[in-house]
Amino acid sequence: MATSADYGLGEFEFARGWFMIGPATDATRTPSAIRYFGRDLVLYRGESGTPYVVDAYCPHMGAHLAKNSTSYIVLDGEQVEGESIRCPFHGWRFGTDGKCNHVPYSDFVPKAATLRTYPVIERAGILWMWHCPEGLEPDVELADFGGHYGEPGWVEWKIDYMGDLNVHGIEIVDNMADYAHFVPIHGAKDFQYFANEFIGHKVHQYYSAGHRTLTAEADDQLVLDTWYEGPGFLQSEMAGAFDSFIMIANTPIENGVTRSWHALMVKVHDGSREITDQDREIAFAYQEGSRLAFAQDVEIWGNKRACINPMAIPADGPYGKVRSWYKQFYNPRDKAEALQARVNGLVVTYDTRPNKTAA
Repeated sequence: MATSADYGLGEFEFARGWFMIGPATDATRTPSAIRYFGRDLVLYRGESGTPYVVDAYCPHMGAHLAKNSTSYIVLDGEQVEGESIRCPFHGWRFGTDGKCNHVPYSDFVPKAATLRTYPVIERAGILWMWHCPEGLEPDVELADFGGHYGEPGWVEWKIDYMGDLNVHGIEIVDNMADYAHFVPIHGAKDFQYFANEFIGHKVHQYYSAGHRTLTAEADDQLVLDTWYEGPGFLQSEMAGAFDSFIMIANTPIENGVTRSWHALMVKVHDGSREITDQDREIAFAYQEGSRLAFAQDVEIWGNKRACINPMAIPADGPYGKVRSWYKQFYNPRDKAEALQARVNGLVVTYDTRPNKTAA
């Protein structure tokens, strides 16, 4: 298991950015134990329906806030009160700011009695958490996923859990540059275009090629604009047999262990009528084709050794630039602009289009 330090990514073990921590259904009024970024955390939903994530252990005497089923605080349904969470050990209650706001047996509440809290947004049926090693507030907006979730004519995605992989996230993000794997792994054919564009905290992959299963006709092109807006998740607008929108998330559990998910929204009609069960059946079959394609990558990642220094040739694609771009999230925020400046721009790996002027 290779770590961030092994790859020379920067000062921090874990990256700065928005990360998926589970489908929205994971957050309930019953606090649950989760673990990401090498930390034990607790996820719960307040009475308003808002999801929250806090550190797992009570600062009073160290009890885990979620791993309890026998305390009367739990049995009496008193663990979540309003938007606050109570410790099952002594009943100390903590508000959304992390500060203890009630001790059942004392008027004195220590100022130091605080839990670390993390910004959480529920969007597109998914829970997203902001992680920053410096403890800074988000400096980028969470994506809106093309505005397609809930858009008329689009079937909303279901979440495909792809596994916990003994691979660092950098080797997943390497795929952005990896032109050469598309034919042997994914069955691409008749390539026309492959390029990457680095724009600040974003990196795009522009792709046009045939595909064995995701195009309607044998000679059709699968055209994708795929991008990361940070280290934690990929988005892709795909034109194929259907217009669709892919999301692939990768969140570190430990330094070098990554949890992965896949999801796909599909446009089944122009939005002039209601979505039917048949529409959903078609969309989920198309999603399954996309999931199976991503599973081809996951199988490789789950069975490879760490690749600290790729033996890359020019025709592979710009691995070095992708890894340099990725480093901005493992270093202090005030260094990001300088790291971005080293890689910003367009890199074309393959182009046989008649008109080669546009990305």
